Amino acid sequence: MNLLLKHSFQLQASSFQLQITGSKSETNRLLLLQALYPNISLENTSNSDDSEVMVKALQNFHLPTSISQLIDVHHAGTAMRFLTAFFAIQENREVILMGSSRMKERPIKILVDALRQLGAEITYEENEGFPPIKIKGKKLTSNKVSLDANISSQYISALLLIAPKLENGIEVTLEGEITSVPYIKMTLALLNQIGVETSFEENTIKVYHLPQIPPLRVRGIIESDWSSASYFYSIVALSEIGTEITLASYKENSLQGDSILVEIYKNFGVETVFKNNNSIVIKKINFHNSFSFEEGWDGANSPDIAQTIAITCFGLGIGCHLTGLHTLKIKETDRLVALKNELTKLGATISVTNDSLTLEPSKKINENCLIKTYQDHRMAMAFAPLALKKPIIIEEAEVVSKSYPTFWDDLKKIGFSIKEE
Repeated sequence: MNLLLKHSFQLQASSFQLQITGSKSETNRLLLLQALYPNISLENTSNSDDSEVMVKALQNFHLPTSISQLIDVHHAGTAMRFLTAFFAIQENREVILMGSSRMKERPIKILVDALRQLGAEITYEENEGFPPIKIKGKKLTSNKVSLDANISSQYISALLLIAPKLENGIEVTLEGEITSVPYIKMTLALLNQIGVETSFEENTIKVYHLPQIPPLRVRGIIESDWSSASYFYSIVALSEIGTEITLASYKENSLQGDSILVEIYKNFGVETVFKNNNSIVIKKINFHNSFSFEEGWDGANSPDIAQTIAITCFGLGIGCHLTGLHTLKIKETDRLVALKNELTKLGATISVTNDSLTLEPSKKINENCLIKTYQDHRMAMAFAPLALKKPIIIEEAEVVSKSYPTFWDDLKKIGFSIKEE
């Protein structure tokens, strides 16, 4: 499904209110913890495809089986990593984790090697280092593991989430400079909320054994997703002064690293006001054309909003230099190459390396360009706000269901003109 998006005069200097689904990152971590500790109850869970994959995979994990269970995670990288660790500790249970053709290209070796250090039994069904994988669940008694610190935080979080069920807990040593620290801290904070003792000192993380949680149910109210909020920050930034959007269920002391949007978008003239009812109002108050990101922004801790920032800069006609983006190479697509391809179509002058992106300032934006999404939900959503500047066409727009199924409906609610091509 291709969608044509056009500028809407209703949006300019207007006020709107939206409820975004719960954080995918928090939901997937808590779903795994809920499977380990059934006393946990959850509210405002994500309605994303990725979270639905987790729910389906975990629904029947406790049922006895004499044959390998086949679990297809489709495009869900988080599910592949978290479930690899989860099923590694399910004694006397055998599963095969598989996914889409792109998933077969996304490395899993780092996590498999780490789990093998702990004693896990995991083998590759096709290509060494990549899914699909066969996991024979067993009791893991080793508790020390070392791995490179500049890897995706999902590998690390996968280990931390199963750690309280290991009789000796876990001690993870990270070698080098750590990537995506906020996501690691989110995992540890959620563990702390259910009563697990943890520590994170220098490059060593410890998670202690917790056989069970008290009979009193632990209630987890999941904050709405900051990554999804980024697209509305971009929309407000590209709109006229006075435009504001209210988003429900957001916290000022968020666990999500992408809440750094509040500070970043001040540079684009966007103000964030936290209300007592856990909502935020994001409002365009000014913008100085002299501003640019050309001196550099390190996105290592918040790589999922790099696309949004780059496209916001392009829409405003300013340059940017974004670094620390090496994990974008192994996402749903190579996001750096995809950004270069599609922004070039629109008239941008852009260059990328294995971990950075440089965009030259330019006022030129070509209209009616067909934007490829490369089966990447964030490509579709990050480019959508440019419709405020010129009409654009989003290819395979249904891909947004991976993290934000109601995205196009919400754009219509705030006045975007959207029709199927």
